[in-house]
Amino acid sequence: MSTAWIIASGKGGVGKSTITACLGAAMAREGRSVCIVDADIGLRDQDVLLGVENRIVFDLLDVANGVCTLEEALITPDVSSRLSLLPASQFARAKELEPKAFRKLLAALKERFDAVLIDCPAGIERSVRGLMNGLIEEAIVICTADDVCIRNAERVCSVMEKKGLPRPQLIVNRLAPELIRAGEMYSAATVAATLDLQLLGEIPEDQSVYRAALKHMSPMDVDCEARRAFTRIAWRMLGADVEAPLPGYGTEKRPWYRRLFHPNLKEVKRIDR
Repeated sequence: MSTAWIIASGKGGVGKSTITACLGAAMAREGRSVCIVDADIGLRDQDVLLGVENRIVFDLLDVANGVCTLEEALITPDVSSRLSLLPASQFARAKELEPKAFRKLLAALKERFDAVLIDCPAGIERSVRGLMNGLIEEAIVICTADDVCIRNAERVCSVMEKKGLPRPQLIVNRLAPELIRAGEMYSAATVAATLDLQLLGEIPEDQSVYRAALKHMSPMDVDCEARRAFTRIAWRMLGADVEAPLPGYGTEKRPWYRRLFHPNLKEVKRIDR
């Protein structure tokens, strides 16, 4: 049975598109047929993240407007033969996508794929609300562990509730364990409790993700902690909770020698002006 996931964030820059691309690849490697829909019309990212920016001929709006067929617009990235991308238009405006046309397109995608991941624009504007419909079974909110992002995530949850979507699950990104242990950053569990959301997964700050992007590689092709976090989340999305326990970054008990020799964080002080 196909499942449509809408993936949103209250603000930009929290890693939503990168997470969506990695989750799609991870689910595809588990044997599912997956389609990522880049719904950020005018600011498409998924084609670059998946390394297919030079292969786009048609896009989401072309399919919705009947310019081409769905098959003509879908692209299969090299990261997995079971993964497909429906790219966004780079030069159109979000209001050009009619909600009824998107619903019809989503229904067609659900007939073809096991999972459909909708990468939303950041925020709560009309372009996001128009993507929300009754064909979506699951919702995810991406958030970082800071007060601004948490407050914006609350607004996204409110919009989803008004549109009749299921209560979203939460992914907390860019966690720094040393800051959590020092009491300077919220843990993922604290963010989830603040938002009253089920914690789907947590992802540590990992320089390998950015370095992979600089080399035009997927983080899923790099041996790093973020890749393992993406894989755990994908397992949980597929229902394998037992195989994917939450790591609790910054809250785990460390061996005595790591506690003894771990360098202290540099104190942050306000400068005199």
